[in-house]
Amino acid sequence: MSKQLIPERLYNFNIQKFITAALAEDMGDGDHTSLACIPSSAIGKAQLLVKENGISAGVELAKEIFKTVDKSLKLNVFINDGSKIKEGDIVLTVEGKSQSILLAERLVLNCMQRMSGIATKTNHLVQLCKGTKTKVIDTRKTTPTLRGLEKWAVVLGGGANHRIGLYDMVLIKDNHIDYAGGIQQAIDASKKYLKAKNKKLKIEVEARNLHEVKEILSIGGINRIMLDNFSTADIKKAVLLIDGKYETEASGGITEQNISKYAKCGVNFISVGALTHHIKSLDLSLKAI
Repeated sequence: MSKQLIPERLYNFNIQKFITAALAEDMGDGDHTSLACIPSSAIGKAQLLVKENGISAGVELAKEIFKTVDKSLKLNVFINDGSKIKEGDIVLTVEGKSQSILLAERLVLNCMQRMSGIATKTNHLVQLCKGTKTKVIDTRKTTPTLRGLEKWAVVLGGGANHRIGLYDMVLIKDNHIDYAGGIQQAIDASKKYLKAKNKKLKIEVEARNLHEVKEILSIGGINRIMLDNFSTADIKKAVLLIDGKYETEASGGITEQNISKYAKCGVNFISVGALTHHIKSLDLSLKAI
């Protein structure tokens, strides 16, 4: 595994297992078109061509895919992950058995196009927040079983990750509060649970209005307050109330049209679910040369 590859443990995601399953899904009992049309001894070369401006993501993954399909394939990488790319750029070339290149082609493109789309969108929002202290972060609104790839792409685009799953942070949201019987009950129960389980996890609590912000502040002992669906006017008031005691996160209804206004309110984080659930893939192709 390349040193540039983000550690699998960070995302609870096994890259090799993913590649093996994805290839099996596509191949079934054989790539019959290639087997029928192309001699097993045929050697070919292809280039990964950029057809749309954006941010490159998934190059390291592509290298692993090609290696899994056929260790004898030779790759030359010209543009690395996280780099700006423009129409006409060549990200990499691959040379070796033609059947192997064709077997890897679709999985490489599917992954790189989606990851590059996520990285490109993330980078756009990060640039809109430039000049503020706000970090753009993702959410758990990811494609099931592909969270590792999607959150990796967010980082390559210049963003940061929120919690990875249910296991690495206590995030008390509106439904938890309502089911627990209130904010006080939810926070107290969470602290008791973490102590009993000897777990050192950060606690974040969602506030739906300024009244709930004040209630959370009066209880204390948490790490971050999520300001959910607040107007920019109320975000500013909340940031003043919190006064740096806890991290602040703006969430809900934030788009590229208004994200800079929210960032200028002084929040530490802005979480955007659309980074991973509402993305246009970047146009790439693998062409024989």
